[in-house]
Amino acid sequence: MPHDARAVAALRRIAFLLELAQEPTYRVRAFRRAADIVSALTADELEWRIREGSLQQLPGIGAVTALAIVEAQRGEAPVYLRRLESTEGRSVADNAAALRAALRGDCHMHSDWSDGGSSILEMAEAARSLGHEYLALTDHSPRLTVARGLSAERLHQQLEEVGRLNVQLAPFRILTGIEVDINEDGSLDQEDGLLDRIDVVVASVHSKLRMPREQMTERMLTAVANPLTNVLGHCTGRIVVGRGRPESEFEAEAVFEACRRFDVAVEINSRPERLDPPKRLLRLALEAG
Repeated sequence: MPHDARAVAALRRIAFLLELAQEPTYRVRAFRRAADIVSALTADELEWRIREGSLQQLPGIGAVTALAIVEAQRGEAPVYLRRLESTEGRSVADNAAALRAALRGDCHMHSDWSDGGSSILEMAEAARSLGHEYLALTDHSPRLTVARGLSAERLHQQLEEVGRLNVQLAPFRILTGIEVDINEDGSLDQEDGLLDRIDVVVASVHSKLRMPREQMTERMLTAVANPLTNVLGHCTGRIVVGRGRPESEFEAEAVFEACRRFDVAVEINSRPERLDPPKRLLRLALEAG
């Protein structure tokens, strides 16, 4: 590894392990931001700042990240990184180890093309390091502007980027995908011709989550019946941390039966802030097949 790349690699590894440990998002972002700042420096400027002790004069570099940079550039594993690596994996319960070992990939992931925190390449390399065989890249669709949803033009560009990366990373595979908004009328928020080209279409409700039960049910049924839909994403839309967000109301039995009929998977979103569907709906989904 080039000498000036050590700090960047260490900072990104720390961010990855923090996220794996479900640490606060602001902490993960701090290390990723520091990695981006360091990667923009020349090798000479980085060494000069280390000698002068001026790393913290760079906006986005604090005392903790500065220390990690200095240690990495000396050829040492940063103390912060060693501590994280010493506890990695301890939180996995014995009865979950077999399930974790069986995982082959993730079908709902966001990159820095929308509201994710890492590049596509970083995500693929992290997935590969976990023993995964694939990931589905599902950045947001254009309607979700707060998450920098991808326009048709940007999605075209991303498909080209994924094609290049798949050549580089083979046999690991990045599946093309999108998390597409389900509009109020149940239509999908992207061009049909473009959706037909990609591997995984996750359809999710992100707006008007408190729509009346009957209307929400019809909205979801329409989306599930669309032959372009592969996965129904975080079906209740709930948030269970902080101020939280209540579940959307819909006829779960009817929606899950439609998923069975149209061969649409129901996502199990295990992000700690979502845990969606809740257990009672997981049982209904299993019973529906």
